[in-house]
Amino acid sequence: MLTHYLSNAIQDIDHLIEQTHKDIADIKVAKHGEVFERAKIKEELIHSFETKKSLLDNELMKMLKESQTKSLEELLSAEQQMLLVQMKQKLSELKLCNKEYAKYVVTISQFYNVLLDSIFPRDLEGYKIANHKPASLLQIEA
Repeated sequence: MLTHYLSNAIQDIDHLIEQTHKDIADIKVAKHGEVFERAKIKEELIHSFETKKSLLDNELMKMLKESQTKSLEELLSAEQQMLLVQMKQKLSELKLCNKEYAKYVVTISQFYNVLLDSIFPRDLEGYKIANHKPASLLQIEA
């Protein structure tokens, strides 16, 4: 069962990495709609991974309780140990992908905020930024 949980968790991570790479490619060419549509898929993958991770944790704890004297390395087969290492590597890869994606998201967010502030300036009240005031170029005079 443990091998099954590990394999499925790795598959979920692989799918998350794939979706994140698609997000990066789409955000570069301003296909924001596709990025937003994939958010639901990524949420489901994350939930699926968290469920499998929880099952995995429970299985490992059960194995450790049953064999009180052996260490985890002694209890796991070579394949299971390899899958654990692979899962750790995939999680590191996902972390790097998410860092790259975050750079694009922050840059685009800052661009839109600067653009919005130039069209609709905000009043500054000390360190607190107040709401946007109406833009003078958009005012209608009768």
